[in-house]
Amino acid sequence: MPILRLSDPLDPRIEAYRDIRERDLAGRQGLFVAEGEVVLGHLIGPRSRFEVDSVLVADSRLEGLEMRLRSLQAPVFVASQVVMDAIAGFPIHRGILAMGRRGEPASLSELPAMPAPTDMVLAAVGIGNHDNMGGLFRAAAAFGARAVVLDSTCCDPLYRKAIRVSVGASLIQPFVRLQPGEDMVTALARAGYACWALTPSGGEMLSHAESAGATALIVGSEGLGLPQAMLARCRGIAIPMADGFDSLNVATAAAIALHHLAR
Repeated sequence: MPILRLSDPLDPRIEAYRDIRERDLAGRQGLFVAEGEVVLGHLIGPRSRFEVDSVLVADSRLEGLEMRLRSLQAPVFVASQVVMDAIAGFPIHRGILAMGRRGEPASLSELPAMPAPTDMVLAAVGIGNHDNMGGLFRAAAAFGARAVVLDSTCCDPLYRKAIRVSVGASLIQPFVRLQPGEDMVTALARAGYACWALTPSGGEMLSHAESAGATALIVGSEGLGLPQAMLARCRGIAIPMADGFDSLNVATAAAIALHHLAR
């Protein structure tokens, strides 16, 4: 673990960390940002699906992290809190940042060819909000989903805010992004999963629904929901709610349904 101390926020070695918010929009050429101690723990832990490119910590945080960072081959940059804030372009209250490498995208072919009857995956269509994306990954990891399957219109689960909201789950939870035009229901059925569509208009209440094998729970955006053509090909499942109200945050609804399936 090479420790490199910084005193200049313009040091070219930490170019990837500079002006983080602007880089969130512009992209990082195959890198992503992990922020905070819990998220860093997932990135460098045994279940991580990604390689660490580098770590940047405030000097006040180094002592508490040093034992966990010793096995890293990647450089660990250490700076004062003032210098670190100047690098990032805003106050980094947690004092911990890291860069991970995206690597090659996964495909549905990496899922087991014959999933166990208790297997489940979470599939998402048109999720454009990074808070919701992070919440979906957190629920998927919490209830043991085999993977998260995203259609081509979903936002990036490795966006900094999505990783933070997921509490690092998107760094350990396998996920697949389908190609534009690739049919989600067909792809999931081919992989051996029965498709449940979570929708307020579902004809079957979640509390009464029982799975008969490996199940894919499909959720859509809070505004548009799932396309009617997709709903017609899936088992429509609804969560019963109080009269006059039929709306839940998509991550909350997914968590309730995944908990039901996990039982």
